[in-house]
Amino acid sequence: MNIKQVRAFLAVAQSMSFASAATQLHLSQPALSLSIKSLEDNLGGKLFTRTTRHITLTPEGEALVPIARRLLAQWENAEDEMKQRFALQLGKITIASMPSFAASLLPKAIRNYHASYPSIQVAIDDVLSDTVVEMVRNNQVELGITFEPNTLLDLSFYPLYEDRFIAILPNNHPLEANTEIHWEALLKYDFITLQRPSSVRTMIESTLNKAGIELNVAFDAHQLATVSRMVSEGMGVAVVPALCRQQASEQGAVCRPIIQPEIRRRVGVICHPRSHLSIAAAAMLDVLINTYA
Repeated sequence: MNIKQVRAFLAVAQSMSFASAATQLHLSQPALSLSIKSLEDNLGGKLFTRTTRHITLTPEGEALVPIARRLLAQWENAEDEMKQRFALQLGKITIASMPSFAASLLPKAIRNYHASYPSIQVAIDDVLSDTVVEMVRNNQVELGITFEPNTLLDLSFYPLYEDRFIAILPNNHPLEANTEIHWEALLKYDFITLQRPSSVRTMIESTLNKAGIELNVAFDAHQLATVSRMVSEGMGVAVVPALCRQQASEQGAVCRPIIQPEIRRRVGVICHPRSHLSIAAAAMLDVLINTYA
């Protein structure tokens, strides 16, 4: 069966007239009769009993009526849903994002997206930056927001801006009066950072290693929010992405630029090639680029 045959069958079954059904479907009567005959041949028997004056449904035709109605309704619902998805009137996307970005900058882009496409649901998975890449690569999410990976392989990266790492200190710390802080001065105090594996820790260790500076870690944690809280409680100092500035300040920490050496890294959207994205995800990619890039 195909959908045209189902529509033809229902039109005849409801009107009990080939002439009326043909008019309703904008078909000639021979074309309609051929469609019904093809359906009957395909199913293996007669659906209508025809005389010179009357048309009646056979028992098999009676049985097909409710089935045909369900099929037609499901088809029309599917067609309508897909049209809505392509028109961005229906759908859902999930974005994997570094927690620091999700908590600070991402809400603005989601607000802009919702203003243009209010019927699309948006879900956020705030996970570690390394997990973002894994989730995109494994097709768990279409879009991820993270630092630029060292290797992309089959993925695409759309830069949004460059993040410069900052030092965070407890309130009333001896280095608070400095407008900029040197690494060698900072590392005289207990240092707090993320646990391995972490792209943030890897960037810190790699940068200091190239500069010939030894890193001794006093405490480490799983989330940057925890690192900021430990600093604000006076347990030590830390270096974090500038994305964390607002959260660290709200927790009572003091933020200063860190120099000699600086750490800079691009933040952007990682995804499969644009041609592989859903319409809704491609629209979100455009919103993210227009909002931050």
